[in-house]
Amino acid sequence: MESENNTTIVVETTVAAAIDKVWDCWTNTEHIIHWNFASPEWCCPKAENDVVPNGEFSWRMEAKDGSMGFDFTGTYKKVVKNQYITYMISDGRGVRVDFLKNGDQVTVRETFEAEGSHSDEQQRAGWQAILDNFKNYLESQI
Repeated sequence: MESENNTTIVVETTVAAAIDKVWDCWTNTEHIIHWNFASPEWCCPKAENDVVPNGEFSWRMEAKDGSMGFDFTGTYKKVVKNQYITYMISDGRGVRVDFLKNGDQVTVRETFEAEGSHSDEQQRAGWQAILDNFKNYLESQI
């Protein structure tokens, strides 16, 4: 996976939950809307997710004050339940999400192609913040 600037970024978190719960929370729109945003000032009011090869996703991310928002969209390429997902963002960048089981924990690792309009560190911080929200949300549901 290489982007125009040949940079890939990796973020990860380890969740104290069973693999089936992690997968469900990652793929089920009922859960996605509760964790898929990078800061408390933002939200994900709507999510559509067809987690199959060639299935499409659309996650609405917007500021709670309504000042800005966008749809994060793309197409799934490979889906192996409880193991990994690959997808193509609508801007052409690739993403791989690995679910690595380790005893009673699961590490979720996202590897994504950087885009050119934000620094690598800004992108890493944003994607990591979303992963941190995922972990906090899921562990609060157990």
